[in-house]
Amino acid sequence: MFDFGVEGYEPRWLRGRGAVVREHGDRLAALAGRPLTRVWMVWDLREDEWFGDCPVLFDFDGEQVEVNHWKLDEISLTWNTVDPGRPVRWTDFALEWRAEPLPAPAAVRGLPLRRVELLTWTGKDAAEGNVDVSFVFPDARVTVFNALDENGISFAPPSPRQRSHPLG
Repeated sequence: MFDFGVEGYEPRWLRGRGAVVREHGDRLAALAGRPLTRVWMVWDLREDEWFGDCPVLFDFDGEQVEVNHWKLDEISLTWNTVDPGRPVRWTDFALEWRAEPLPAPAAVRGLPLRRVELLTWTGKDAAEGNVDVSFVFPDARVTVFNALDENGISFAPPSPRQRSHPLG
């Protein structure tokens, strides 16, 4: 199994909202009320930019959910398995974990999570049915979405082509 250069990381790929809800719905819903204490992302040192192929880590006061997208329709959510203090090893890249390398996640650090929403893509294209994870805070949100075989990140409300499914 490919570990994305992250020691100890074992992604568990799921397809579709039903599978995500069955496997992780209760645990995601239980994050509500917890403050976001850290967001970790892998940084490409040569390009000086976020490296979207690796999981994004959200630490909610000691409960860390690790979000990763792969292929056109697969998502992996794992819990408390990745240590961002360990190196990222990926051939041909110089990578490292960084805490809040982008300004928007840093802006919500310390805020209590209101809810988690699963967003499904409703467009009639190859992305139809994709599942994205959106963390909703007072006056802000952070969504990790499938950016065609890697992670993308958004701080905007869901698009008109996404259907929101709140958990809890």
